[in-house]
Amino acid sequence: MEERKIRVLVAKPGLDGHDRGAKVVARALRDAGMEVIYTGLRQTPEMIAEAALQEDVDIIGLSILSGAHMAIAPRLIELLKQYDMVDVPVFIGGIVPNDDIPILKEMGISEVFGPGTSTETIINCIREVVLGGRTD
Repeated sequence: MEERKIRVLVAKPGLDGHDRGAKVVARALRDAGMEVIYTGLRQTPEMIAEAALQEDVDIIGLSILSGAHMAIAPRLIELLKQYDMVDVPVFIGGIVPNDDIPILKEMGISEVFGPGTSTETIINCIREVVLGGRTD
């Protein structure tokens, strides 16, 4: 019996149009055997939550370079609660000041990856969060 692939939604919320990093991460996750849904640029938290629900994803990744993480993350977490998706972890990649990381984690963000984080680190973290150490 073949194991189901980890389903990852990668989203680029807000007005930031720089999506190279999101595409690099999406490709690395796909190359690592994950199923990746990339929503594209200028997504609202509502659009992201709806896509996550429709696609039945295991985890959501947000790429944010604009500094809007403190507005976008709480809204997305709120929407995931409304959709009864509190078990779907969310990670953020991008430009996030160190002082904001504990606040984001307290509100429910699983992990924050800053510039220069290796794709291997991101892949391993996603596997750990979704599979909980299982390797089957």
